[in-house]
Amino acid sequence: MSRIFWDTNLFIYLIEDHGQLSERVAALRKRMLTRNDQLYTSALTLGEVLVKPTEAGSEHLKQKYEAALVAGSILIPFNVEAARIYATIRQDRNIRPPDAIQLACAAHARVDLFITNDDRLSGRTTPGIQFVTSLSKSFL
Repeated sequence: MSRIFWDTNLFIYLIEDHGQLSERVAALRKRMLTRNDQLYTSALTLGEVLVKPTEAGSEHLKQKYEAALVAGSILIPFNVEAARIYATIRQDRNIRPPDAIQLACAAHARVDLFITNDDRLSGRTTPGIQFVTSLSKSFL
């Protein structure tokens, strides 16, 4: 059993139809369930996935996202300890603030694997996270 953090975009691919990306994420989630892996994400992810449905006035999609995240993952808050980790990560000014928040929350939760579809983060070394990889390179 592993502790696996999903970046925002993976949830979007899982919930909405994005062709092959959606298929890849669905297969990844199925493997995770078979292995009894724990799915983690941050409270920031919930906020990010709700932006477009809120703009579009789609209450149904908002509820679908929130139900999926609350029921299917462990939501990590951006707390004081995560803020301290964030400050260390942001010393690299090439890391955007939302990405640094995601990495800080994952590091605070001591996850084994952080999966994103942002190749800029793939392979990044972050204390508290064993591996950071992109969806295209995920090996589960």
